[in-house]
Amino acid sequence: MSENPALSQTPQPETAPRTTETLLPPVDVIEDGAGITLYADLPGVPKDRLHLHVEADTLTIEGEIALPAPEGLESIHSEVGLPLYRRVFTLSKELDADRVAAEFAHGVLTLRIPKVEHAQPRRIPIQVG
Repeated sequence: MSENPALSQTPQPETAPRTTETLLPPVDVIEDGAGITLYADLPGVPKDRLHLHVEADTLTIEGEIALPAPEGLESIHSEVGLPLYRRVFTLSKELDADRVAAEFAHGVLTLRIPKVEHAQPRRIPIQVG
C-alpha cells in the first residue's frame, strides 16, 4: 500500500507482547475528494466472525477464519496456519470516523470513510459585480 495521508497503518510496538499471532490481510485504499474506500481481502471469514472497531482515530479490522474440514477427514497440508486476520490503521482528522459504512461480500470487506465536511472539496461561486 502506498502512503496515504488520510490513512496510515499503525505499527505494532516491537516490545508489546503478542498473545496471538495474526495474518495481515491485503488492503487497497482509494482516495477521492469525498473520502476513502478501503478494500480488505478476508477469505474464509464468515460475517459473524468479522469485527470492526473505531476508537478515537484508530480503525481495527479483525476476522477469524472458519475453514472446517469435512467430517471424517483431516488436513494433511495447510498453508493458512493462523486463524486470525488483523489490521490496525490510524485515521487522519480529515476523515469522519462516525460515518464509516461497511459491506462484506465474497470475502471482501469494503469500507467507505467520508471526509469531514470542511475537508471536502467545494466550488466557490463567483459573483458578478
